[in-house]
Amino acid sequence: MRILVVEDEPQMGNLLQSGLQEEGHTVVVSTDGKDGLATAVQYPFDAIVLDVMLLGLDGSMVAKRLRAARIATPILMLTAKDAIPDMVHGLDAGADDYLTKPFSFEVFLARLRALSRRGKDTLAPVLRVGSLELDPATHEVTRGSRRITLTRTEFVLLELLMHRPGQVMTT
Repeated sequence: MRILVVEDEPQMGNLLQSGLQEEGHTVVVSTDGKDGLATAVQYPFDAIVLDVMLLGLDGSMVAKRLRAARIATPILMLTAKDAIPDMVHGLDAGADDYLTKPFSFEVFLARLRALSRRGKDTLAPVLRVGSLELDPATHEVTRGSRRITLTRTEFVLLELLMHRPGQVMTT
């Protein structure tokens, strides 16, 4: 899965990133709400892990803006706020699930798997540009009958470019 983690605590962001990568996921970490929102709008993800208390825009506002932009990527809110009104607010803002800190990493992974099962119908199809094919679900790239091996970064960049053929991309 391609996962966006929006977390402003560097230690937590690093732990989530390394743990998810060890599980075979592609992870992008954003450290504030504005950047997280921009990243989620610009690039396709299979899931978004969103802290509630963020700099710039809080997580609830990020979720609201993503839903207003018709982005249906599943969102797992991750926060220290564990009061019932906070949970209701986060879910009503557009989150699909809500997990409070501290949490078990096994439970965190299980909730991400559950979110991905709900979104199976919306997984990206195989991308094709000419004879080049990229399967986001299996991370396989082929040209004709020849399989191409790419690093994780190369795969993410190729996928981004294939989603926008003929467009100039800037950083």
